[in-house]
Amino acid sequence: MIIDFHTHTFPEKIAQSAIAKLSASADIKNYIAGTLTDLISSMQNNSIDYSVILPVVTRPEQEKNINRLAIETNEHFHDQGIISFGGIHPYNDDYKAILHFLSTHGVKGIKLHPVFQKTYFNDIQYKRIVSCAMDEDLIVVTHAGYDISYPGADFVTPAHVLPMIKELKPPKLVLAHMGGWNCWDEVYEKIAGLPVYLDTSFSLTPLRSPKSKAATINRYDDRSKRSERLQLKTDEFCKFVRKHGADRILFGSDSPWSDQGESLNILNNTGLAATDISKISGENARRLLSL
Repeated sequence: MIIDFHTHTFPEKIAQSAIAKLSASADIKNYIAGTLTDLISSMQNNSIDYSVILPVVTRPEQEKNINRLAIETNEHFHDQGIISFGGIHPYNDDYKAILHFLSTHGVKGIKLHPVFQKTYFNDIQYKRIVSCAMDEDLIVVTHAGYDISYPGADFVTPAHVLPMIKELKPPKLVLAHMGGWNCWDEVYEKIAGLPVYLDTSFSLTPLRSPKSKAATINRYDDRSKRSERLQLKTDEFCKFVRKHGADRILFGSDSPWSDQGESLNILNNTGLAATDISKISGENARRLLSL
């Protein structure tokens, strides 16, 4: 079983404009149009059994529409391998009611994005959400590390993640982008090996600019004048797997920002043992999602 634990889609009427805006702000190429139809087609083309959609609530008032769509998506597209999580904003004061509503309607988890939501991950607003999600037995996926659209925005690096882990010990916390995009050394030192899940999204595939299909982004850190490490090298990734354990790593593509097939092919060619690849590509997610 192959499960892509990290994908995004947009409603048909806003997909084109949303993708164009995000692509321009991050200077990255999208591989599909970002609609549910496109994602299902990509899954079929690449023999992917399930994809988890992770919606992001960027304003508190978006929550109701986003979560209503998530529930409808699960009702109508589960047989096609689609599992949509819900979303919540740290400034939704009725967070307990929202999370209970999602849980009782069969939603398996929520997505948080501290950078887009402009809130530090160790803030009380997130702590209370994660604590309540634990009570509702919900999976919590959070963006982790920096974000390519907001260089230097430090909202959810290991310094913010560690207090949450130590205080609440959430059993179903997933840190996207191998625990912290573009702060790999700190993640390896402080996060790898702790009882949390990491997903592989946006960590192994090359990041290509929309200006040229083959052009790979090369940005520089102004503080050190050195090229940023926008992806993990294969040997670095394998080092992460050995330290953290293959049982707590989940395959994710970050579609539409990476190609599902290319992402899976890179994972399959890391040189990891077949048993580890099987765990990462689907077994761990199947267990976490209770499929």
